[in-house]
Amino acid sequence: MRLYCYLFCALLLFACGQNETPPPTEQGKTRVRLALNWFPEAEHGGFYAAHIHGYYAKRNLEVEILGGGPDAPVIQRVSTGAVEFGVTNADDVLYARAQQAPVVALMAPYQINPRCIMVHESSGIERIDQISNITLAMSQRPAFSHYLRWKYPLEGVNIVPYPGNVSQFLANPNFAQQGYVFSEPFVARQQGGDPRALLVSDIGFNPYASVIIATEETIAQRADIVRALVEASIEGWEHYLRDGQETNQYINSLNPEMGLDILAYGVEESAALVLDPVASEKGLGHMSSARWNELHKQMVEAGLIKAEGGVEGAFDTQFLR
Repeated sequence: MRLYCYLFCALLLFACGQNETPPPTEQGKTRVRLALNWFPEAEHGGFYAAHIHGYYAKRNLEVEILGGGPDAPVIQRVSTGAVEFGVTNADDVLYARAQQAPVVALMAPYQINPRCIMVHESSGIERIDQISNITLAMSQRPAFSHYLRWKYPLEGVNIVPYPGNVSQFLANPNFAQQGYVFSEPFVARQQGGDPRALLVSDIGFNPYASVIIATEETIAQRADIVRALVEASIEGWEHYLRDGQETNQYINSLNPEMGLDILAYGVEESAALVLDPVASEKGLGHMSSARWNELHKQMVEAGLIKAEGGVEGAFDTQFLR
């Protein structure tokens, strides 16, 4: 949930272990670090489940999960070797590779991206292409915001920076904003609002989300460790969707702003986004060339990256089941 003040962000980053010097590992276990792209939330539940339920340990891994925050430099940390693994979205992988960063996607928990545009039910807006004559709060950096402005005229829409909370949404019936489907809409409704969540994936822009990444070098030189982490993470996600209560208690202890009620809602909403019909058939974490190529095409059309290079090397499915 993108709802915290920056002072709290800084304190939480420290509490979640943002140090680059790892403590000693247990004897016989290989120690690696996994950097998240945001604070501990339901969107990371499978990784925490793999940690607390022993799926990493079963494969002789000791995984330190590092919480993120606003503009968390996950790509940079993985690229420079500061951490071995990171969590980001597929569009960020293509951004990074266009800038010669040697990062590779290994598995994709969220087949359906949870990004949404939250509007008021009273506005009568039922689809993203109907958005007009309102104030829309969106971050400038993410690919989805560029794609929306490229694809739709957004007539009469005043685009402003994303505020990081739902206060303006609750106060202004002509205000809409970006969010995650299991986050901002839940909070807004809890506080008496009338949110309607419009998934960005419904317009066809659907990057894989919460993707594990590593460098080309790590994959080539430490394939056994990569395989162990990917397989354990898949088991962790399966556990989290099956029974997320204990994992949510752990996430809440790391990030008290995420109450158990919203985390439980996150598990419920995530089930259909992680185990869509394709993943149910192909396996949790599945990635396809067709999806990556479609994303690349969309980002080129929107002027976000150049066509050269394509998606070659951007993802590696050899470690999936």
